[in-house]
Amino acid sequence: MLFGGQSAEHDVSCTTAAHVLAAVDRSRYELEAVGITRDGTFVRAEEAIAALTDGARRLPEALTAEGPSTDLTALVAAPAAAPPTQTVVLPLLHGPLGEDGTVQGMLELADVAYAGAGVLGSAVTMDKAMAKTVLAAHGIPQTRWLSFREPEIEADVELVTKTVIEQLDLPAFVKPANMGSSVGVSRATTEAELITALTTALRYDEVVVVEEAVTAREIELSVLGNDDLEVSVPGEIVPAAEFYDYEDKYVDGSAQLIIPAELPAGVAEQMQELAISSYRALRVEGMARADFLYEEAGRGPLVNELNTIPGFTPISMYPKLWEASGLPYAELIDRLVDLAVERHARRSAKRITDRS
Repeated sequence: MLFGGQSAEHDVSCTTAAHVLAAVDRSRYELEAVGITRDGTFVRAEEAIAALTDGARRLPEALTAEGPSTDLTALVAAPAAAPPTQTVVLPLLHGPLGEDGTVQGMLELADVAYAGAGVLGSAVTMDKAMAKTVLAAHGIPQTRWLSFREPEIEADVELVTKTVIEQLDLPAFVKPANMGSSVGVSRATTEAELITALTTALRYDEVVVVEEAVTAREIELSVLGNDDLEVSVPGEIVPAAEFYDYEDKYVDGSAQLIIPAELPAGVAEQMQELAISSYRALRVEGMARADFLYEEAGRGPLVNELNTIPGFTPISMYPKLWEASGLPYAELIDRLVDLAVERHARRSAKRITDRS
């Protein structure tokens, strides 16, 4: 299990990891917890494993990426026991350098099975600008949006703000293209706030996405599978703040979660179909949470984004939606492991090692 990482979502990952580790069936798996420190060092989180094996000790609410340094490649490449034993990596890493295809590429080179989306699906889905471009090419409904690169903003921020106001109007949401958990996201209602929001987003990424603000309900669905896909019941988020921000998601949990969401006839099915279409368009495998904005009196369901490594904290929507759909937390982890093994076997069969 990989957790921590170098992104601004390090703490979220540590919280997710603690709950996944506590839920894993230890009669089925031999566990190895590997943390990634904020400076990128891989360490063996021995304290976490010790807590699991000592019945008198309890796992903390969040793991700590501390321990002796290790070489992940050596760990995953170590000879395994005879089949059916197999090494599987659970990348519980949120944000850049974890959820964006970088770690997935390393695991591909190590020829090890891992849960979740592959390199392409992770990279495209992580980059909101690219994901929106792909979804638009597939005719999937979205809010209106624009993207800007850092040099454009620095060269003429007034022109950028004028473009946003002319094409999207205000208020608008400003986001780093490659970040999650609402980190770096701002709602701008004035030109001055828009400039501040652009500056804030550039602290986290070189590309900024600006989206129109809409009056809509926030609906999420969980998707599971490689080729054969399953979609959960929909859930609704009623934010406690102006929008569903970091505090709501991971700190105080004050947002109201309604599962299943109360939707007009046929809308849940429409969202499930759009979730599957988006999942396939973005080349996602394993799992994703599909986030929608639902304009009841307007355009209907609009795909906001897909998250390929959604949070697994007790107040996270992804596991809650599956639990409401009849798939308990521990069994969900089993399914992710099985999907990782299936995909690795399928992809390994396509590798050409002998051209003679």
